[in-house]
Amino acid sequence: MLYLKAANYEDAKSEWLFQRSIPEDENGFINDYHGISREDFGGALDTIIAQSRGEQLPEGYVPQTVYYLRDDETIVGTFHFRHFLTEALAEGSGHIGYYIAPGYRGKGYGTQGLKLLLDEIRDAVAEEEIYLRVKKSNPASLKVMKNNSGYIHHEDGENYYVRIPK
Repeated sequence: MLYLKAANYEDAKSEWLFQRSIPEDENGFINDYHGISREDFGGALDTIIAQSRGEQLPEGYVPQTVYYLRDDETIVGTFHFRHFLTEALAEGSGHIGYYIAPGYRGKGYGTQGLKLLLDEIRDAVAEEEIYLRVKKSNPASLKVMKNNSGYIHHEDGENYYVRIPK
């Protein structure tokens, strides 16, 4: 069964194993916890959970909930939902960032995970549309967004800026 589960202490070991394996920057998805030790992940998890409540935010950051996409008990991806947009987010990465582990790509996990997240957050988004950004060099991720009713709103030299109607 495929489902999203917010970062939590109960699943800290599996979250740590997954989080540490994500590259530092892959297609614009930034991971501050690449290679983190188990000992240090406890503090990182405290921060991740606090930030979902709007606490311990660095200047200029907004509350963000980190969800792990699970297929039964196996984590196959992560989705980050930024609760509201600043001007920089509206013109940049938007509401959602996500990562699917390489072994699970091309199998529909991205499309299904994004659908689950959209169902979860739709009412929490103030804007009429949900904002995302994808590098032009990542057609698979663009397809995931289009599979969820996304359309290219505009583009620049490197990125497509996608909107998904609520």
